[in-house]
Amino acid sequence: MQIIKKVLIKQIVTEKSKENLHKKFYDHKMRLEQECQQLLFEQRKLLNRSGVSKQELSQRFQQEIKNRKEKIKLAEFKIEQLDMLEIGSEITEKEVEALVEVTEGSHWEEILEETAIVIKDDIVVRIDG
Repeated sequence: MQIIKKVLIKQIVTEKSKENLHKKFYDHKMRLEQECQQLLFEQRKLLNRSGVSKQELSQRFQQEIKNRKEKIKLAEFKIEQLDMLEIGSEITEKEVEALVEVTEGSHWEEILEETAIVIKDDIVVRIDG
């Protein structure tokens, strides 16, 4: 029988990976800022039309802009944290699912043990657990 188990993907921070993460966070921040500008443009365009509740329309647009600004702050925080990270430290990048074979006589605690795949510059360097 097979079960699905969560596996952590950890990354060893190198100059290259730090640079890639910085670019990823910065690009995400820029995209969110562009979305805010687009929302403001759309709001102005729709406010000029008749037959729409200007207050309700403004509230909906402001909520969407507020959501994106919160995400921008989070991206800025991630960039700050990344700048403080030392080369060689490990960070958890994401979590994936893996199929694990379970048979009679398997040690349940070993199956439940946390598993992690450690990568360095997109190359698997070790598997923990």
